[in-house]
Amino acid sequence: MSAAAAAHGAGSRRRFKPDRDADEWHGRYVPYDLVKEFLIALLVVILLVVGLAVVFASPDDKPVTIRSWSNASPVDFAQTAITELDGTSGTGSYGPPYNTNGTAQSIGFFAPAKWAGVHHPIDTANDFVLGPLATLPNDPQVGAAVSEYRAASPAQQAAWTAAYEKAVADATWQNGALKVPAGDYGPVGTIVSGLTSMARSGALDGALLSSRQFYGTDYTKPLLFIADGQYLASLADHQHLSGDQWGMMNETGNWPGQAWLWLYTLWYQVPPMKTSSNADLQVFSIMIILTIILALVPFIPGVRSIPRWTRLYRLIWRNHYREVERPPGTSGARSGAGPPKVPASV
Repeated sequence: MSAAAAAHGAGSRRRFKPDRDADEWHGRYVPYDLVKEFLIALLVVILLVVGLAVVFASPDDKPVTIRSWSNASPVDFAQTAITELDGTSGTGSYGPPYNTNGTAQSIGFFAPAKWAGVHHPIDTANDFVLGPLATLPNDPQVGAAVSEYRAASPAQQAAWTAAYEKAVADATWQNGALKVPAGDYGPVGTIVSGLTSMARSGALDGALLSSRQFYGTDYTKPLLFIADGQYLASLADHQHLSGDQWGMMNETGNWPGQAWLWLYTLWYQVPPMKTSSNADLQVFSIMIILTIILALVPFIPGVRSIPRWTRLYRLIWRNHYREVERPPGTSGARSGAGPPKVPASV
C-alpha cells in the first residue's frame, strides 16, 4: 500500500502532502556494506592527513607571550602598561564581564552581558601592574614607587598617569632601558620601567597566570594585556589574520585555515556590523537565527519543498533515473521512481 493510500486508509487522519510525504518504494534494493565503506574512507583520510603533515609540516608560529612582546617592542609594552594603570586600555574600559567601566554590547533591550554582570572581575591597575610588581623580591625602589602611588589621592594619580601617558608617546629604547622625556609624573616612571623589566624577564607572564585553582590554565589576563597593545595587531596584519582580512579563515602566512568559519566571519565584513561597537553580539544573534532556521527546514512548508522543485535529486541519482526511465522493453528497465533504499549490510 502506498503512503497516500495508507494516509487515507487511516480514517483520513492526515492528508497526503507531496512536500512532506513520499510514496512507498517499489523498485529493487541494492546491498550496501556500510562498515566496509567506513573503513575505506577512514583509511584514505588517515593516509592523506599523515602524508600531508609529513610533506608540509605545521604552519603554526611560536605563541606570543608578554615576554616575547616586551622584548620585541618594549616601547609599545610601556605605552600599553600606562593605559592599564590609568584604566583607559581596551580591557580597562570594556565593561562586563570584566568591570563596570564601559557599556555592555546590546541590541535594543537584548543585553546578555549586562544581565550576566561582572563575573570575571579585572582591575587592570592592580591585576596587570601594581599587583605583579608587589611580588618582586629585593627591589625596594619599585616597592617604594608602588607604595607612593597607592597612597596618593585619585586626582594626583590621574595627574601623574596623564603626564606620563603623554610623555611615553615619544619614548625610545636605548641601551636596554626605556628613555622617556622628563616630566612631572611622580613614581609612575619607576612603576612602568619596573614592569617593563619584569615583563622582559618573563616573570610577568607567571604573575598573571597565578590562580587559586590547582591547574593554572586561565590565560585570560595575559591575553587581554597583550591584546590591548599594538604588537599583536601588527603581527596579525603581517600574517593577513586581522578581521578586515577575514583572518579567522586563514592560518599563518598563505596557509589555508578554518574555511568552515566563512559564514560567521562574513557578517563582520558588511554594514552595520563592519563598524558597529555591538558587532560581536549582532553576528552571534544572526548565526543563532540562521541555525534555528536550518534546524526547522523540515517543518517549514514551501522551504522543505525546494529539493523537489529544483529537482536536484535527479542529478545526484542520475544513473538510477537513467535506468528506470528507459523505454518499455529495454533490457534492465524497471518500474518505480525515487532513489533506491539501500539497507546496510554488515
